Amino acid sequence: MRKGFALIEALAVMILAGVLVYGASSALTNLAPKYRLKKASWELQTRLNYARYRAIFEGCPFRVRFEPHGYVVEKHDETLDVWHPAALGSVEGVEIEANNSPTFYPVGSVSNMATILISNSWGTYRITIAISGRVKAALL
Repeated sequence: MRKGFALIEALAVMILAGVLVYGASSALTNLAPKYRLKKASWELQTRLNYARYRAIFEGCPFRVRFEPHGYVVEKHDETLDVWHPAALGSVEGVEIEANNSPTFYPVGSVSNMATILISNSWGTYRITIAISGRVKAALL
């Protein structure tokens, strides 16, 4: 009467488990760019709305300046006529391209319309800002 598993049976189970883990990890690795792009799009939309509402609540202009891998939210000091950083951040695994730096005013409007492209190997999101201050994102 035999108790336990033979060495060949245990090895077969270990090899099968290894193949399953390898397949699952490669599938998850291929999804990483997709979720980095979605996260960056969500973060930039959130920061644009943050700048808009800070301008409304504090009664002074706020601007969002974009860099290739990040952004800076700046508050305008009207007495010195300079911009001070209010918040900054970076986004990993994506490239950011913007046609201008939108400035939000206390009435909720924006200085001019802006288009921000966020892209990586998975695709591209386009964030548009209407003159009314509305922020909208779409996958291209």
